[in-house]
Amino acid sequence: MTTALAVPARWTADDIPDQTGRTVIVTGASSGLGYVTARELARHGAHVILTARNADRGRAALDRLRGELTAPALELRTLDLADLDSVHAFAGALDTPVDVLVNNAGIMMPPRTLTKQGFESQFGTNHLGHFALTGLLLGRLRAGSDPRVVTVTSTLHKSGAIHYDDLDGERSYSPRGFYAQSKYANVLFGLELDRRLRTSAVPVRSVLAHPGYSATNLQSSGPTGLLKAILKVTNRLVAQDVETGVLNQLYAAASPHARGGQFIGPDGRNEAKGHPTLVQPAESATDPETARRLWDLSEQLTGVRYDFTT
Repeated sequence: MTTALAVPARWTADDIPDQTGRTVIVTGASSGLGYVTARELARHGAHVILTARNADRGRAALDRLRGELTAPALELRTLDLADLDSVHAFAGALDTPVDVLVNNAGIMMPPRTLTKQGFESQFGTNHLGHFALTGLLLGRLRAGSDPRVVTVTSTLHKSGAIHYDDLDGERSYSPRGFYAQSKYANVLFGLELDRRLRTSAVPVRSVLAHPGYSATNLQSSGPTGLLKAILKVTNRLVAQDVETGVLNQLYAAASPHARGGQFIGPDGRNEAKGHPTLVQPAESATDPETARRLWDLSEQLTGVRYDFTT
């Protein structure tokens, strides 16, 4: 994992360099971290493609952004990461180079449900959807300028594991446990993508980021019952605001100091709050054999195979 070039102290969105001429895709941009990511990159000149699963919420976000910014370069496209047909349709409709892909969208701790293709919803959306999207867009990224893929994960990846014998939670399902599985998969994917890009000398950076404990609608839109009530209280009493939590993925997406293989998270206690810094993933998530096993499985499940040939 690359650790060169430390993060400048107390980095903020004001430190984002000019993004004019760059095309950025932000998944899950209708609210929360994705919305602010789109806003700040557009504010600094990027052409931002917002994606949203729900067209109405996406249009509302687009209108709000246009009201906040002066002459922003924005467009909205529908993308449902829980449906691989939607992922293929989105990727197939793009006909321009892509400079940055921010794999931000996600769902958190819902009751057990399945995606259109029959995968557990958190694993299917948070990992498989982004795995497929990144693979399908790799050619577009390779045509970009200083291209990078930013995969947003969580500190809960540290308690995660891949349940190969019960991947969809049919025998035993825990909302928190399967959320942790999906976030663990994000880290395995981001680091393995970096290894494969380097081995093949493909000039695309794969960078990981997590927002610490940030108050977003994830905590209210997914969980139910007692868990939802608890998260509502902790959001109010413990969490940092979205404007601070988003800095980690903004740094990964835009800072010239960001390097492939780095993991960016908050500098506060337990990585819960603070400004961006280099953090370390769970040790097991750095194991190449574990990552290769998940990669092979992900290709099998999605039908998307990456082309790293130059």
